[in-house]
Amino acid sequence: MLVPKCSDVEETQRQIHDLLEKPYSNGSVRLDADPENIFISHIEPGLCPQLTQQTRQGRYVWPWTPAQRTAWQHCEADKDCLAFRQCLLNAETSQAAWVSPELQRCPTVVATISDLEQIEVTNDTAEDVLQMIVDILKEHDSLDKCDLQTVLNKLQEVLNITTVTRDLAEVIVSIMSNILNSKSDLQPFTNDILNITDTVGAKMSDFIGESVSVVAPALALSVVSVDPENTNNLTFGVTSVNDGPYPTIYINKDPYEGTVAFISLPPALHASFPPKNSTNPRVQFQFYGVPALFKDGESSQTLITYVVSASVIHAAEPVENLQEPVIVTLHHLDTQITGKKVHCVYWDFNKNSGCGGWSPRGCWKHIITPEYTTCMCDHLTHFGVLLDVSRTPIDEENEKILTVITYVGCGLSSFFLGVTVLTYSLLDKLRRDYPSQILLNLSIALLGLNLVFLSNSWFSAFAVYGLCVAVATAQHYFLLASFSWMFLEAVNMYFALVKVFNVYVPSYILKFCIVGWGLPLVICCLVLVVKQEAYAVASFADQDTLEDSEMFCWIQDDVVFFVSVVGFIGLVLLCNFSIFLVVLLQMKKMRVNQPAGTHRSLLKDLRGVASFTLLLGLTWAVAFFTWGPAKVPLLYLFSILNSLQGSFIFIFHCLMKENVRKQWRIHLCFGRFKLQDHSDWSHTATVIAKPKCSGFPKFPMVASFRSSKSNSTQSSSLSSDSSQRQVSIRRPNLDVMYQQSRVLPRVHLTPSALPSANANADLPEGYEVRSWIPEERSSSIYYN
Repeated sequence: MLVPKCSDVEETQRQIHDLLEKPYSNGSVRLDADPENIFISHIEPGLCPQLTQQTRQGRYVWPWTPAQRTAWQHCEADKDCLAFRQCLLNAETSQAAWVSPELQRCPTVVATISDLEQIEVTNDTAEDVLQMIVDILKEHDSLDKCDLQTVLNKLQEVLNITTVTRDLAEVIVSIMSNILNSKSDLQPFTNDILNITDTVGAKMSDFIGESVSVVAPALALSVVSVDPENTNNLTFGVTSVNDGPYPTIYINKDPYEGTVAFISLPPALHASFPPKNSTNPRVQFQFYGVPALFKDGESSQTLITYVVSASVIHAAEPVENLQEPVIVTLHHLDTQITGKKVHCVYWDFNKNSGCGGWSPRGCWKHIITPEYTTCMCDHLTHFGVLLDVSRTPIDEENEKILTVITYVGCGLSSFFLGVTVLTYSLLDKLRRDYPSQILLNLSIALLGLNLVFLSNSWFSAFAVYGLCVAVATAQHYFLLASFSWMFLEAVNMYFALVKVFNVYVPSYILKFCIVGWGLPLVICCLVLVVKQEAYAVASFADQDTLEDSEMFCWIQDDVVFFVSVVGFIGLVLLCNFSIFLVVLLQMKKMRVNQPAGTHRSLLKDLRGVASFTLLLGLTWAVAFFTWGPAKVPLLYLFSILNSLQGSFIFIFHCLMKENVRKQWRIHLCFGRFKLQDHSDWSHTATVIAKPKCSGFPKFPMVASFRSSKSNSTQSSSLSSDSSQRQVSIRRPNLDVMYQQSRVLPRVHLTPSALPSANANADLPEGYEVRSWIPEERSSSIYYN
């Protein structure tokens, strides 16, 4: 029906009323109203506002337009074509409102994701950009790294400039879920995705009530308003994502059947709430239903659960070192984990050079069943459960036995190393030669390593981060120092036996100490300066309770571990093994010139090789072969040999050394067992060779002689005739080869008068010194 145009509002209302009083029918619609039921009111629809719109067909600015009018614009890509948009009266609001534009005649401008880089995100176009991303993602099963980076950058730009409403949050969460479900390589962008999701929850502010949840197929987000005056355990749970297209969220309820992730926050969390303001503090929970998002490039372990996280929005301080733990229960995606190692971990954003990775620091296992693992953590972050698939699992029985062997062996080594250190420190005559001084330093380093190892778990139980860093640093230092001195043992052996001509090293032991103690200190200081968080606490036990779990402070960063520990030890072992072979070859060459008919006991040779091997730390190389079916036997061998290394040093270099036993009898024994201190430590020793024994060098059991305090070259003389060979030895500066393959003698050999017949009486029982130079040849060997 038509009403004549009239400027009088009341007249217009009267005309409309008269028309409505009459029955009306057009064949399909019949209108017949009583006069008292007819109400007519005047409205002012206003104008459709000026609006900037960003679409895949270009950017358009729609001007102010009256209701029931149409606005026209030229297409951005083709000026000959027109786009239009109608401004209509909204029946619900009685106001003018824009309807969707008609852009079918306009060519597409943003055809690919790379085209998004040219799009400027503003507060007016934020929602349009999100809609473009949604439309483009529908056309792609996967995104390459450049396209994925572009999408994430645009999402971050949107979050930076606009207020996050629930509608906007739903769009962003939906986009993130589509990315997670795509076939894209997500590993380089894990931190970016987590940060964007955190920002959505932190900026979402327009919800009414105690909580709001935004759910998508692969991602769920909840923000909970907390009453700081009434803080009980705050819980967040997620039911199975397999029961429907979307996971189901429940807040502050006990877990029930079908739960795949559950987290409970302790009341003590209120200490981390931001200062009081007009709104209550808020806690954000997140659930990630795609484990492929959390790939640690430096770890061979695999994630066997979904990931759940919790954080306090605008927390006053980092939420860590909580007095009451956060309890996290996660359902195993693979229930066939019997006999395999499972670790409670959290996502550390700083690992792997900022790419993120899993870390066990501050988390431990509480309860484990075939279907669930319950973890406890003293901080808030993203939590998961890792399955160790990099190595053949060790059954619990063997693991307990290996633990006992290690601790018993380290305890025995600590005791005997202590005796060795006291023996060589207090008995001055024993440490006058260079090899004994090097042995003393090695014993001190190994003693420190064993003591720190034995007390590590006790210190880590205090759960004090600074203390744990100190303990881990100390253990790292003594480990490197031990191998440094093993290397210096090999170097000294090389100087003494192989490179015997024109060798002069001033301040010999001082330089060794600088390398042996200084180099490990430099490495540990570099780790503390560059990446202090590399030192942390980890849980290595499989027990079900916190009280039984074994915490251990050590290097948790894989890069730092492999560079500063595995690399360093591997290089030392390679050098020591090379020197070991050179020494054996040199010894073999020397024995070629032995007098005819002489021979050496096989048992003594084997004992010498064993002494060399243990002293140079070559037994540690077993660790590099603990793989596959032979892992368990090799681990037993490794644990026995290396935990008892200090005990073997005591046996070979204290108990089996005649001069050490004599000094014990001189200073420690009483009565008939006490030995008087006399000619055993004279400045010269004269030795007559006996035909029945093998010639020099004796491998490796040759008596040790002390060196002089100076660096001057000392000499020895040797003369021979048709009946016997003899040698007179005077305090060589760089020492002589000593018992248990320490160092070989370097002497200046010249003809001399015959010594007395009792020359060998000054040597330990069963030891003699013989010339290996034929009668017809004389030579001089100088050293310093």
